[in-house]
Amino acid sequence: MLRPLQVVLVIDRSVLTSDVFALSLSMIPHDPSLVAAAANDDDDDDDDNTLSIVSASHRPTTTETGLRHRHQRPSHKDQELHTSDDTEDDTAILAHATPILIPTTTPTATRLHHHHHHHHHNNNNNPSSSLSNHNERHIHKILLRIIFGACLFAVFSGSVYMGHLYISALVAIIELLLFRELVRVRYNQHYDLIQNQQIPLFRTTQWCWFLVSIVYTYGDFVTHVSQSNQQLHAYMSSMQYLPTVSFLLYSFTFVLTITTLQKQHLKFQMNQLCWTVLVIAVTVGQLKYIFHNIYNGLIWFVLPCCLVFCNDIMAYVSGMLWGRKFISRPFVALSPNKTWEGFLGGFVGTMICAWYLSRYLVQYPWMICPTNQWTLAIHNVDSLGKCGIDESSMDPIFKQAQSVVNPQMFELLPRHLVKMIPRVVEMCSSPIILEPTDGSSSSSPMLLTTTSTDHPHNPDGHLWISPCISGSEIQQHHHFELKVKDIVPLQIHALWLGLFASLVAPFGGFLASAMKRAYGIKNFDSLIPGHGGVMDRMDCQFLMALCTWVHYNTFVKLATISVPKLTYLYSLLNDAEKDEFLQSIGVTTSTTTTP
Repeated sequence: MLRPLQVVLVIDRSVLTSDVFALSLSMIPHDPSLVAAAANDDDDDDDDNTLSIVSASHRPTTTETGLRHRHQRPSHKDQELHTSDDTEDDTAILAHATPILIPTTTPTATRLHHHHHHHHHNNNNNPSSSLSNHNERHIHKILLRIIFGACLFAVFSGSVYMGHLYISALVAIIELLLFRELVRVRYNQHYDLIQNQQIPLFRTTQWCWFLVSIVYTYGDFVTHVSQSNQQLHAYMSSMQYLPTVSFLLYSFTFVLTITTLQKQHLKFQMNQLCWTVLVIAVTVGQLKYIFHNIYNGLIWFVLPCCLVFCNDIMAYVSGMLWGRKFISRPFVALSPNKTWEGFLGGFVGTMICAWYLSRYLVQYPWMICPTNQWTLAIHNVDSLGKCGIDESSMDPIFKQAQSVVNPQMFELLPRHLVKMIPRVVEMCSSPIILEPTDGSSSSSPMLLTTTSTDHPHNPDGHLWISPCISGSEIQQHHHFELKVKDIVPLQIHALWLGLFASLVAPFGGFLASAMKRAYGIKNFDSLIPGHGGVMDRMDCQFLMALCTWVHYNTFVKLATISVPKLTYLYSLLNDAEKDEFLQSIGVTTSTTTTP
């Protein structure tokens, strides 16, 4: 009869003891699937791993005498065994561990062996029950995601409907929660070190740096809005001190951080400072211009957010339905559950959503109306007149128009393929005027050019461009023409935003996955049931907000210029500079000299 064997994983000088199994030496092959099963992906909440691994942030180590209670915090020594700033995750630990088989006949080993054998025997007898429980958990997880996802969207929609100031308040709260969740990662990871060694002002310095970044970043936004509102020009004399306040806060926080450094924990504190700077760059840095997007018109905030929402939903559904059915290769190593089918499905769904959602939102004046007012009035813009513009002065990108695709784009493709594109018209050149088939000169598509020719029927040397007529011997191919009618130019801009939302923004989520794997955590928080924390839902929105501001200022409008702002800047000039400015724009001034 085989004696029970105790499997011990030796890692450096530490010993990680697992369950006790009744196995012989010849019955223990190296099975990589068991190691792979230990990797618990951050996107699957209810996957049952075949091999139970001790998590650095959720479960402490197992000893021969018993188990520590799961609600207690792991000690710093245990955390160094499982994870640190430079160590790998549980999968890598198992991959590099050396299995050593030690015979044992202890009562504890015998009990554990019988418990494991009994549990394995029960699972074999009820495979349908286990499958049913898994399906029930999976359905419960999906329902939980849908319910609380709908609640989140309701809060988002309600804030947008209430107005700019309310949605700005919601963004500020979200940004605060984001910073809180990210800085708590290292605080929970090194709790024993911080408390036992009494590292001074560990969290205080982090929040001081956050305050400095908020004042410096959004002080510029407050100044910009105040300069663009002539009624707020009276407060500009006080707002000019915002840079000074930012610098004083920075100096105070800098000195405070240096004075809290301790020689015996210097490396840990420097790592902590780098982590704080990274968190500020991810949250505050990338969201620097999100308030500009809101006040340039709510559509520049709502549309990008909805595109990210759509991409997440379509990628999730596509991956669930068709994942690894066409492409078995993993999409990203950081998230093994991400599939190519999900990525491509999210791309297609996002582009369709961008085209139709942008056209739907543009019909509401309170979505396209920019503002520079600070008001608590709820939904105070229901017509263009209330936001200071009329139909004639409305931005052309919000009006229906006819767009002509650049003909040079079609020259890159074979002609027979271009002719298959709907609404593409082949235009030909001819030396004589061809009458329109409908006999109407007003709707004639012919264009006149001044290319010289010696044709006997064209002594003036003109060349006429008109749609090609099949079988005509005097026409020659000139170009292809595609006119897209009754579209809103904003739809073209939305396609570019949708392209970014589906191809680039998801990598913000992969960065969040890397953070969670580095510190061995499932989610950043449990604030939102079925979704995790705020960071788990907002990880793709940061880059999207920054991309929207860059796109708006590059291809739509220079948002930093306005008449009230120019008026304020003009008031800061002296008399000589005012005369010079007026002369530079072609306005003559009369100066009176005093004898």
